[in-house]
Amino acid sequence: MSAVLLDNSIVHYEVLGRGRPVIFLHGWVGSWKYWIASLQVASTSYRAYALDLWGFGDTAHNELKYSLDEQAKLLEAFLNELGIGRIALVGHGLGALVGMKFAARFPQSVDRLMAVNCPLNYDAVHSRLKTNSPQELSDWLSNRTSEASTALSDAPKADPKAIAASIAILQSDNLFPTFRALNIPCLLVYGEKDPAVTVPAYEAATSTFTHQIILEGSGHFPMLDETPKFNRLLTDFLALPTGISPTELQMKDEWKRRVR
Repeated sequence: MSAVLLDNSIVHYEVLGRGRPVIFLHGWVGSWKYWIASLQVASTSYRAYALDLWGFGDTAHNELKYSLDEQAKLLEAFLNELGIGRIALVGHGLGALVGMKFAARFPQSVDRLMAVNCPLNYDAVHSRLKTNSPQELSDWLSNRTSEASTALSDAPKADPKAIAASIAILQSDNLFPTFRALNIPCLLVYGEKDPAVTVPAYEAATSTFTHQIILEGSGHFPMLDETPKFNRLLTDFLALPTGISPTELQMKDEWKRRVR
């Protein structure tokens, strides 16, 4: 277990590998733990970090730090503390929104973003995600395998106020259009069976540098539901040359978007 002191509070993280930095940010249910398999895969070619955001896992709870702005400031402070420069970001749900918020503030610091099951507006979030306890959400969204139970074992540690505060921001923050206008290569990945986040229409979500892929066998946690397939997609996305649109992934039949 590794930790840094940021703003006089403990921030927990884990790190594997060597090479260019990749940052993994978890969502509203769980912690860094459900990224373990992805961390291991990424660490063969990159230096892979996974953080616990404010109010989750083993990072400190502080109600004043639960907005997307404050979570993005956590990422900024973490990178400065460890002397990390330009990064690739992999974010799930909340983590994807934090990644977009960070990129909007520091576009030159983000090489690319993989946004997994990310709601693009407030209406895309199911009401249960806004009101249920962290343990209830874990029970609802997990595939109930023993591996998933282990990966999501930190769910009860989450502060419900951290979940509610970050979702509420979506009502007033026009975040996704602002991020998309930056032309940072972005891959939107959705589990088709996710009951918590509505998959956006392809035409409404994509642009020259933003591409969407739907994993038909996945729910809210594609990295747990279809681990080998998710990690192949992750590897292919990270391997794209800097500045190349993820639409290039369509060259492989496996990553062609499903026709509705």
